[in-house]
Amino acid sequence: MPGRGRLLFAVSFLMFAGACRDATEPPTSPLSRTISDSRRSDQGMEVLSGAVVHRTLDAVRAARAAAKRTSPSVELTYGGGTSGIGVETAPKIYLVVWGSQWNGNDPSGEVETLNSFYSGIGTSSWLNTVTEYCEGVAKGTVFCNGAGTAAGNQSGMLAGVWYDNVSAAPSRPSQSNIASEAVRAAQHFGNASAASNAGVQYVIATASRNSSRGFGTQYCAYHASTTSTGLGNVAYTNLPYITDAGASCGANFNGLGANAGITIVSGHEAAESITDPFPNTGWLDSSGSEIGDKCAWIATGTAGASQNVTISTGTFPVQSLWSNAASTDKGGCVVSF
Repeated sequence: MPGRGRLLFAVSFLMFAGACRDATEPPTSPLSRTISDSRRSDQGMEVLSGAVVHRTLDAVRAARAAAKRTSPSVELTYGGGTSGIGVETAPKIYLVVWGSQWNGNDPSGEVETLNSFYSGIGTSSWLNTVTEYCEGVAKGTVFCNGAGTAAGNQSGMLAGVWYDNVSAAPSRPSQSNIASEAVRAAQHFGNASAASNAGVQYVIATASRNSSRGFGTQYCAYHASTTSTGLGNVAYTNLPYITDAGASCGANFNGLGANAGITIVSGHEAAESITDPFPNTGWLDSSGSEIGDKCAWIATGTAGASQNVTISTGTFPVQSLWSNAASTDKGGCVVSF
């Protein structure tokens, strides 16, 4: 893997590719904490703080070509958590359909797809991989082996949907805009304490042609957390209108259909928020990659390739997730655990 010096010497695009997460060529630790979604912040593009970026297909391919590596090899280890929270032990997902730009504007039916997908992922064998990871164990732990408290995979994970569409969202929402909407969502749903937000993730979905800068060119989505007085740490995901990005964010990936990216990306973010809700203190490998990053955009014909899985609410395209226990504890990307 290139050292930090080589990354600083590399051209701007490869600096970005190294800074955002990928299983096969993850960033060095210093770059993984503050992630730029552009080549230069002085060109008017946003710099993301403490966010974990799900890179586009092209960005992942570029990183893999530069690294000349084709498979991940580093196990996830426990980062110690934040205020004792390192995983979501009984995860709840709140979907926020943000902005009046949604009114009459959902050409790919993304809200309906997200509703169905989030409603059915709990108890699925696909998401069950998260239960391999836990909190309440020593920092640096690789295998929980029944110790601590495991991440959850219970039914009824979608806890609520808020159509916050009376007024317009910003035309190009910034990270601070997304974080503020997550805080408003916590208040809307009555999660008024740190304890009530400890196992919660707020998915902030923006409308078609209303996504953050960097979407579709550098990233497909990202998750992060913010703090608010009385609410504690609030985990959130910035989920742009995925099909706007076309093939860059999963359209027809592995022949799975034009809307495949909706659930590939949202599933990636959901699993990462469960196992690292307050980045970067949950489960990561030594280079900063999470359970989804290590298995992103794997093509058909390779172990762990993105594929359709059937859950209680239907059949949906998903990517695989990293399991430390796969291949006799050597680790690997799996679609069932």
